[in-house]
Amino acid sequence: MGGPGDPPEGPPEGAPGGGEDEYRSVVFDESFVRAARLQEYSAQERIADHAPAVRRRPPLRRGLSRQALVLVLLVAVAFGTAVYMGIRHPYQSSTAQRPAEPLRMTVIPLAPQGKVPGTTDTTYLYAHSPAAQFRIGAEGIPLPASRRTAHFSDSQVVTALTTAKDYIVRSSLYPEVLVGQQVRPVRVLLDPDQLDQFDESFERPTADGRHAPTGWLVRFDPSQAELADRKIRVQGTLQAAETDSSTLEVTADHTFVYALRPTGSDDKANASLFTVRRELHFRFDREDLRLRQAQLAVSYVQAGPLSCAEDSTNHLRPLLAGQTAKSGGPAGTDPYATGGATALCGSLAASAQPKV
Repeated sequence: MGGPGDPPEGPPEGAPGGGEDEYRSVVFDESFVRAARLQEYSAQERIADHAPAVRRRPPLRRGLSRQALVLVLLVAVAFGTAVYMGIRHPYQSSTAQRPAEPLRMTVIPLAPQGKVPGTTDTTYLYAHSPAAQFRIGAEGIPLPASRRTAHFSDSQVVTALTTAKDYIVRSSLYPEVLVGQQVRPVRVLLDPDQLDQFDESFERPTADGRHAPTGWLVRFDPSQAELADRKIRVQGTLQAAETDSSTLEVTADHTFVYALRPTGSDDKANASLFTVRRELHFRFDREDLRLRQAQLAVSYVQAGPLSCAEDSTNHLRPLLAGQTAKSGGPAGTDPYATGGATALCGSLAASAQPKV
């Protein structure tokens, strides 16, 4: 007789090892059954609900675990941050920022060789002086064509030039600065390392080459002179250069011509011209460029007509129309010329005065 699972007539002829051997290679393990999309209802479920023989199972969820997703996210954020920092600071140097050096300043008064010429017409004064072709105000401080350097980008060079120009405008052209009422417009542009020296210069002015207010800015003694014309004439140049991988330097050389008259006088009073030549050297590290601040390294000033007997440390005390100097200097110095003076007090060349 055949086995319980065999047909009545026994296993088919030629079947090796019995009928069960034909399906031995097909294994339906537990995971295979659970993964099946179709599942057979029980007999009780089919009787009660009149349901079909099988039902469709919801698909199993596949994908990364929560921990894996968090890890991938952290890696992406770290990589993005590294790329962003590299793009934002392509010229970043590993050199540490050095503290700003104290400002070195020289102020040289220029005494007239005779009476100071003057007239009530300031336009006439300018037209008959070496400043006849000078521009008015900030227009006389044009920015040069700028190019990137080995370690600084185009925008950084432009920032250095623009900040230097802003300092020159505020310290030489602002009326409130010129009459000694304000110093803050200039102070806010300085590197923080120089603020103590700046403040000490105005609190305790000293002719020591370090603490003269007139080395930081142009200002007249308000008890003696005031502006007769706010259209100040200016001419000069700006140049930028890289001194090392962490420092940009801007050299400024400008001549300013002011029309002045006695304080409190009316428009009928004679006005005269006062000339100030300023050669300033600015330095910028990367932090200065970021904050748009400057280190003023050197200030070299020639100004006249002044009397060498007067102290020009705190204020400039101009000699006005018709006045003469109490004492002169060793040789004539022309502030419109490019050469520098070599004396602590010079004589204002006649060619620097208007022809009245």
